[in-house]
Amino acid sequence: MTATPAAGSPYGALTDQGAATNIAWHEATVDRAARAQQRGHRSAILWFTGLSGSGKSTLANALNAELFQRGLATYVLDGDNIRHGLCSDLGFTDADRVENIRRIGEVSKLFLDAGVIVLTAFVSPFRADRDRARALVEAGDFFEIHCAADLGVCEGRDPKGLYAKARAGVIKDFTGISSPYEVPEAPELRVDTGALSLEESVAAVVALLEARGVLQRLEA
Repeated sequence: MTATPAAGSPYGALTDQGAATNIAWHEATVDRAARAQQRGHRSAILWFTGLSGSGKSTLANALNAELFQRGLATYVLDGDNIRHGLCSDLGFTDADRVENIRRIGEVSKLFLDAGVIVLTAFVSPFRADRDRARALVEAGDFFEIHCAADLGVCEGRDPKGLYAKARAGVIKDFTGISSPYEVPEAPELRVDTGALSLEESVAAVVALLEARGVLQRLEA
C-alpha cells in the first residue's frame, strides 16, 4: 500500500485507499461498563432484518417505545432515515448495499460503546454483510432478529407501493423481486411478523433480551 501527501490536510499522508495514516485510537475516560452500571442495563445491537414490508421498522419502533417506558437508553436507526443523511450518496446496487450496511455497522458499534441499546431496521439482504456487522463487536452484543413475514405477506401489505413498481420494472434491484434476500441461517430470534400481532412480536424480543441478560426481568 502506498502513501501520498494529502494536499491541505493536517492529518498527514493518505494511503492509496484514502485512509489517513497519522491517526490513533483514543480511549474514553468514561467507558461502556461505567455507563451500564449507571443506567442499570447492558447496551446491545438489535439488528432487525427482513423483506420490505416485513414490519422491521414497525417492530423496532414499538420495541423502542416499550424500552423507553422502562427508562432505558435506546435509539432506532431506520433504513429510510439513514438514507436521507449518512447514506444519501448511495443507491441500491449490490456494492452500495454493502457500503450502506458497513456504515450502519460502524455507527451501531459507536452506539454500543455509548451504552445505548441500538435498534437497526434495514433490509440488509446479504448474509455476509450482516456477519461483518456482527464481527465488529464482542460475542453476545449483537442480536440478529429476522422479521420472517414471507414475500406474499409483504407484497400484500406494500405500504409504499414499492412491490408494484418493482413488478412493473420501475424500480430496479428490488429485494425479493429482482435482487435476492439471503435468509438468516441462525438468528438470535426469528419472529413471524406475518402471523404474530405487534404486541406478541415485541414480547418475543423482550423475552429474548431478558433471557440474555440485556434487560432485567420486571417483577410480576
